[in-house]
Amino acid sequence: MENGKSNVAIELIVKQGEPTLVPPAEETEKGQYYLSNLDQNIAVPVRTIYCFKSEEKGNENAAEVMKEALSKVLVHYYPLAGRLTISQEMKLIVNCSGEGAVFVEAEANCAIEDIGDNTKPDPVTLGKLVYDIPGAKNILEMPPLIAQVTKFQCGGFVLGLCMNHCMFDGIGAMEFVNSWGETARGIPIKVPPFLDRSILKARNPPKPEFTHNEFAEIEDISDSSKLYQEEMMYKSFCFDPDKLEQLKAKAKEDGNVTKCTTFEALSAFVWKARTQALQMKPDQKTKLLFAVDGRSRFDPSIPQGYFGNAIVLTNALCHASEIVEHPLSAAVKLVQQAVKMVTDSYMRSAIDYFEATRARPSLTATLIITTWSKLSFHTTDFGWGEPVVSGPVALPEREVSLFLSHGKERRSINVLLGLPASAMKTFEELMEI
Repeated sequence: MENGKSNVAIELIVKQGEPTLVPPAEETEKGQYYLSNLDQNIAVPVRTIYCFKSEEKGNENAAEVMKEALSKVLVHYYPLAGRLTISQEMKLIVNCSGEGAVFVEAEANCAIEDIGDNTKPDPVTLGKLVYDIPGAKNILEMPPLIAQVTKFQCGGFVLGLCMNHCMFDGIGAMEFVNSWGETARGIPIKVPPFLDRSILKARNPPKPEFTHNEFAEIEDISDSSKLYQEEMMYKSFCFDPDKLEQLKAKAKEDGNVTKCTTFEALSAFVWKARTQALQMKPDQKTKLLFAVDGRSRFDPSIPQGYFGNAIVLTNALCHASEIVEHPLSAAVKLVQQAVKMVTDSYMRSAIDYFEATRARPSLTATLIITTWSKLSFHTTDFGWGEPVVSGPVALPEREVSLFLSHGKERRSINVLLGLPASAMKTFEELMEI
């Protein structure tokens, strides 16, 4: 740890109280709440933490404030007080029962600073700050919103959230958390939720017009699954503004690409390095998947405050040799084509493709990049100022790499990912630019 303290962080011990249910403060609509096809394929729990510490204000009433504001904000976001179930069409749907979100108060044995480097996912330590439903075997046994408020001895506290991704994408989740914060501060909600997800219903009959390689099955001819029997290592790599500029210059140096964004250069760089580190054979097919925000790309565009997933997966698919044996610009071009592909007709086609096939994206030889660097996690304010630290507790899948904004003015990007130990050694060497 920095500031001259020992490198050994104190073992975090958290004493959790009994979970309680927080229903909406007023009577809300009951019945079944429709989830669109864009919500169906990403029904995974996402765990995040927000650390708050204010010089002026202790944490004595933190739990009460958060709990009361939660019941008020759930009046607007009432499906979050319901429970996930399966519809007659065998799809996820919310039963708006008004049961309430799960809320847990907890106490920690140390100061927030003592938990070490909480800027990178650490499921063992940070996992203690998010309540897990005992014995839950699947997402149907987990309420869509679980909140834990942990008071630390320094007067700070941590809000740990577990929210199901089928309820919203990153932008929607941030709008919810910020609305909760506004309610706690006694001010009106800036962005009221738009609840009607039927605007993203499939066409009848479905008309998929694209090939949708995101669902393509790839054969593991490189036997990468053997590597994954090794111990997994999780690391984070920080790219400061200078390094990001260098990367963009590297992408353009052979003249094959004349302009590119930070995301395009960094995604291409990480995809290429990971493909090399996993020792994929030259003719191994490899796939990059990432989400594109469809809000402005749909026609008409999605209403402000849309409560749900308005992100669509796009993909780049090629042989490993096409990116490994060529300059960075080759991978950048593939990423750019994947971004360009996302039009209204492509997104409608993706919605229809799922309707017709119920396919799940295939993850063999695949890298999924999730970008949180543009999300306003750090602006949430419940009355204790903005969080000193915020971010994910763990990476959801071994195929996922997370891009998080970092540092001064949040202009640096932290790249987080997990790889088998031997591959991580190679990957680390390739990260030097």
